[in-house]
Amino acid sequence: MEGEEDQVKKERVVEARARNISHNVRCTECGSQSIEDSQADIAILLRKLIRDEIRDGKSDKEIYRKLEDDFGETVLYAPKFDMQTAALWLSPLLVAGAAGGMWAYKKHRQKTNVHIMALNLVRGVPLTPKEKETMLEVLTPPPGGTSSSSWWRRWLQQ
Repeated sequence: MEGEEDQVKKERVVEARARNISHNVRCTECGSQSIEDSQADIAILLRKLIRDEIRDGKSDKEIYRKLEDDFGETVLYAPKFDMQTAALWLSPLLVAGAAGGMWAYKKHRQKTNVHIMALNLVRGVPLTPKEKETMLEVLTPPPGGTSSSSWWRRWLQQ
């Protein structure tokens, strides 16, 4: 009786591992579905192959490596990090870093210039001709007495 229960437990473990792996493997015929969701012949064969490999005692990494060797890197949903995929993995960080750097530079430049000039005026320190021009631009309302139509135009002009 206990042998039967152990067999059922082992089969449940195999099934759970197989489903987990199958959700991370792209169907080579469909391309947009995992082999777990696909009903293509190749997906059915791959699911059977995964279950057989698990029963043979292979680890998940070994199964992924075998699938990648047989079908190429595109069969996996999450490509590995190497020199070929570094741009793919790092591009969001590079874009966000560049945008953040530009924003911080603009804010720093804006604060330092206007704030320092304002402090100098309060302290009685004479302004240079360039500082006077900048203060006039900041303090003079736009022509026609209307405010700037959008915040981004003001930001781009700084």
